[in-house]
Amino acid sequence: MTDRLATKVADLTGPGTTDRFGIGGTDLGTTTTAPHGHLVSVFGDTFRRAGVGGPGWRAPVVLFAAPASVPTGLCWTGSAGPGTYARQVVRYVHRGWRRWGRRLRRVATILPTDVLTVGDDMYLHVMVCRELGNVHWTELHRSRDGGRTWQPTGTRWPADLHSGLFQMLTWERGADGWVYALTTGFQRAHGLLLHRVPETALTDPAAWQTWGLDGDRWGWGNPPTLVLDGRFGELSLRRVRDDERDRWLLSVFDDDRYRIDVRVLDGPTADLHVAPLATVLRGCGWDDEDHARGHVAQLYGGYVLPGSTLRELHLVVSQWNTSTNWPYRAMQFRTDVSELL
Repeated sequence: MTDRLATKVADLTGPGTTDRFGIGGTDLGTTTTAPHGHLVSVFGDTFRRAGVGGPGWRAPVVLFAAPASVPTGLCWTGSAGPGTYARQVVRYVHRGWRRWGRRLRRVATILPTDVLTVGDDMYLHVMVCRELGNVHWTELHRSRDGGRTWQPTGTRWPADLHSGLFQMLTWERGADGWVYALTTGFQRAHGLLLHRVPETALTDPAAWQTWGLDGDRWGWGNPPTLVLDGRFGELSLRRVRDDERDRWLLSVFDDDRYRIDVRVLDGPTADLHVAPLATVLRGCGWDDEDHARGHVAQLYGGYVLPGSTLRELHLVVSQWNTSTNWPYRAMQFRTDVSELL
């Protein structure tokens, strides 16, 4: 384990940056490339004014960016409207009711965990939450117009699936026709599980397979076994092209150690305990911040941006001052993890 502390590139949201989209305060920002090439970033709880609370509460919301802007900081080109106003892309009412089977459940918010493009379709995995850390269930939504509109697929998973470790998710397509996903709970108190599903059967819960130990042998279809112990939050798994071969990058917010780590993997089933690891951002107090040296107060997130390489790794990182409710924003950081190999 080594430090490869990241440097801030830009603030991505907040006053002077996303006002025209009706976004003052927001967080998260997991991003993928749409079928026609533009970038689609999905954010969590969003408010019209800078900070948390007040008018215009919605989640999730979507912004679009130009791929060429990644090196210098995402340049927003539009939003999932109408017009320029970034609307809520999942239909529900905050602190309203939604139905699970025969029961109505009180829902405070619906939060995105990751977004994925497969062919001409985009898929958004979200957590339907009673409150932060309390998940009713998770579900999939699909866009067939590059992230502008989203419809429910009807695919849902109960919050207690796999002992509650199939709530927060990150996923990526392999070169073999499978989508691989790492999951954990939404309490920042659990380790990681690994799954796969044929990319043609993403919406079929029965097609998902777990990776686990049977005796002393790992295999697909075995009962799920933790692939990494810890107390983890936001996750981001992405396959990148580097030196004419594929590498897999896993960025994880480690709540126990108050930092964001990046692991470089040869493939999705690589042993996470021994994979090359770099700490790229460290949490700190508000008086000790240094965004030029990777020290960020109340940090979380850490989503790998499309176009990243080991030498030019770009991450979307969130920050929320829970005492004053500002800053509450997403930022872009850059680092180099190529020396891990």
